[in-house]
Amino acid sequence: MADSPAVHALGRIGLIAYGAVHLLIAGLAAQVALGDSEQADKSGALQAIAAGGLGVVLLWVIAVGLGALVIWQLAEAIWGHRGVTGGRRVLRTAVNLVEAVIFGVLAYSAGSMAAAGGADTPKRSVAAVLLELPGGRVLLALIGIGVLVLAGYAVYRGLSKAFCRDLDLGRAEPRAARLAVRLGQVGWPALGLAYGTTGVLLILAAVRYNPDQPVGLDAGLKALGAQPYGQVLLLVLALGLGIFGVYCLFDARYRKS
Repeated sequence: MADSPAVHALGRIGLIAYGAVHLLIAGLAAQVALGDSEQADKSGALQAIAAGGLGVVLLWVIAVGLGALVIWQLAEAIWGHRGVTGGRRVLRTAVNLVEAVIFGVLAYSAGSMAAAGGADTPKRSVAAVLLELPGGRVLLALIGIGVLVLAGYAVYRGLSKAFCRDLDLGRAEPRAARLAVRLGQVGWPALGLAYGTTGVLLILAAVRYNPDQPVGLDAGLKALGAQPYGQVLLLVLALGLGIFGVYCLFDARYRKS
């Protein structure tokens, strides 16, 4: 199932959609760095798509593409990694499942916005919802820790070039192969840094027991921007996220079948 051409085709479509969203996030992050108050999280990126002339149509395309990516990740988790055993297989399966959840949430957001004609429906913060649940404070902290672990893995994936095992660069031209590797080495750590800030904010919301604590990626980027040299840091991060978006296009082209 995981090796079927149809599943891999779905994955490639999803990776293109995921890359496009991150290119928009990069642009919005640059706006935050330059003093624009617009949101720079995935919801803000989807709103930017909705504002275009074909916004609703593009949102449906993004939603379908990311839904395809969910199916692909679930197929990988269930039927993939046959040549890997022990803890490494457990880790890769866990990463597949976490990514399926992330892509699923983003696909749902895009689909909901498209169904609403491009309007973003108001939502309560994650912190506010979880802190109302029994044990919600602990759960919120655990989610924050999980996001930090995932962010650390993204940084490791880039610096160690672990992402290369998913690519079939043997069929790429040497220049394209080198470019794909360089894009991954920069893009994955940038993605990890962006999500790491979100993990820290989730943990702070749990520690402070503050349901009004902003915890999204946009809040994390704004928190980075408030630091010394924050504008420069955000511009560098925006460049890194843009590079990750381009890497996703290479990933879609050269992903192993």
